[in-house]
Amino acid sequence: MSEDLEPGSMSVRPAVLFVCLFACCLHGSAAAAQPAPPHNVTVITLNTNYTLSWEYDSNVTNAHSVTFTTQYLPKFKLKYKKKNASWITACNESSQRFCDLTVLNLHYLGIFVLRVRANVNRGHSGWVQKEFCPDKDAAVGPPASVGLVPVGSNLQVSISDPMTTDNRSMKEHLPGLYYNIRYWEHSEDASASVISSETNVVTLPDLKARTWYCVSLQSRCDFYHKSSSFTTPRCMQTEGAVPWWQIFLYFLGSLVICFLLILFALFGVFWVFKTVKATFYPVSRLPAHFQQCRHDSTGSDIPPLFTPDSESDLCEKVIVCPQPGLLEEEIPSDEDLLEHRADLPSDNSGELSCQASSSSGDTGIYSAEGCSSLYQPDSAQSVSGASDCCRVPFEQVKMGDIKGEALIAGGVVDMWI
Repeated sequence: MSEDLEPGSMSVRPAVLFVCLFACCLHGSAAAAQPAPPHNVTVITLNTNYTLSWEYDSNVTNAHSVTFTTQYLPKFKLKYKKKNASWITACNESSQRFCDLTVLNLHYLGIFVLRVRANVNRGHSGWVQKEFCPDKDAAVGPPASVGLVPVGSNLQVSISDPMTTDNRSMKEHLPGLYYNIRYWEHSEDASASVISSETNVVTLPDLKARTWYCVSLQSRCDFYHKSSSFTTPRCMQTEGAVPWWQIFLYFLGSLVICFLLILFALFGVFWVFKTVKATFYPVSRLPAHFQQCRHDSTGSDIPPLFTPDSESDLCEKVIVCPQPGLLEEEIPSDEDLLEHRADLPSDNSGELSCQASSSSGDTGIYSAEGCSSLYQPDSAQSVSGASDCCRVPFEQVKMGDIKGEALIAGGVVDMWI
């Protein structure tokens, strides 16, 4: 049989063997350069917000230069074997460990296949696929907002539906959506009660009047057993009839407050009035030397200290009577009096004095006690009639009307009116 072989065939066999060995080497080097694929691929969802997330081993060489590519495709397109599936790229060579799929507006009832791979230099890892159906896998969120309004002794709860990314109610995608309402009295040992409602306005029954209650809500859909977390508790006090004793206390307190306000107002007015009066109308007494000049005398340079209206208040009762012991011993004769009168200066004729008299510091009127007699030049009054001077009736006189002449007779000054 060796004779039947041609010499050219013997040279072909080593060439084929060399090609096979070279292909095996290339395949082994390519396998060694292929990066590891991502792992723990999950989809994080809330209402219509979808995010594909994965993990990657950071201990791999050149892990900081690894990028990731994410693609998706409706599942029904994979059934057509005659056509090559055209995958849609969502994130191309991104260094982040997640890819946001919300902007793709995936149909809520559709089924999609998601895949992701790692890229290192020019090498690629294998694809890691994840099947995703929003209607089945997407989580539902809690109510967007909760409002409480007291209605008598009850509370009215206003509920806003969970919202999609385009601000529409999630009830458009989940017709069977309802809410679990948990409420309890705001105390340490209170137990919570739970009611369910599909409406957006609920009134909590059988509550105590004027009592604090806390409310928390949860969204729920039983078709795929979806349920959200409970909202942050909100507390509010119920209303009710006010007890009579509380009304009385309020009334009494208002009276006390009004009384104190009026009292403080009156005290303030009195203090202001007293201060103004003490400032502009001070209360002061005139010295004694000013009180001698109460009226304006004719030809006097001293201004009057009193108005004419107050002159009537300066009248006093004056009693003039001689000292009994002086009537017999020291009464001078008419001739002696005339001589002494002639010796007096002319400018002192209008002054009044009495050496033995006592003066009043308040009025300036001198009493006639200690004076010897009353002298009237135009009348012949006998000495025997001097004892009747004490019977002189009281007269109302003014300081300005008193006119007299001082006569000095033996150390005694007589005054006449």
